[in-house]
Amino acid sequence: MARSKQFAVLGLGRFGSSVARTLTDNGFSVLCIDNNADIVQSVSEFATHAVQADVSDEAVLRSLGLGNFDVVVIAIGSNMESSIMSTLIAKELGAKFVVAKATNFTQKTILQKVGADRIVMPERDMGYKVARGLISANIIDTINISDEISIIEVEPPASWINKSISHSNIRVEYGFNIVALKRGNKVIVSPKADEVIAENDIVLVIGENSAIERLEEETRHA
Repeated sequence: MARSKQFAVLGLGRFGSSVARTLTDNGFSVLCIDNNADIVQSVSEFATHAVQADVSDEAVLRSLGLGNFDVVVIAIGSNMESSIMSTLIAKELGAKFVVAKATNFTQKTILQKVGADRIVMPERDMGYKVARGLISANIIDTINISDEISIIEVEPPASWINKSISHSNIRVEYGFNIVALKRGNKVIVSPKADEVIAENDIVLVIGENSAIERLEEETRHA
């Protein structure tokens, strides 16, 4: 049996605590670190391990075995110096994948330069997600995979309904790959080309953001 991924979350503000709780709720081992004793105490109620420590102290992070973790989440936004140092130390200690929070594009650029594998900007990402939902009546949810690719949940436009996936020309017109169809309580994973899209289906597709934006534009004016 494969070993479950181990996570460490450094910085336990609203974003860090939310990440830690979600990971824990999904059965993963999570080490949480923050320099605020009260926050550490509250997080210890659900985290696997919660430690009060300076997240930018290399000796402390080394003693906690940070380099052995599969994913380290640097959830520090307001203190740029601590964010940068923690990211740098995590990479130097050998953490396999480092996700760092940035509050602005300057911080994002610096974090990329010191080795963060992925940068998240929660406020910007949430704003983008909300705006996308407001301008499109069809798109229910968006998950950004990268700057170029996203997964969306979309209510099928009229041109897709009662047509098989192959006859709807979704792949030809948009270059989308259909991940699944949600049909009530049933989920059809990797549906076949002859699967017919029903009016009340939710279609999960992965594709380029430019194609998703074109779909939004077309459905908005349909």
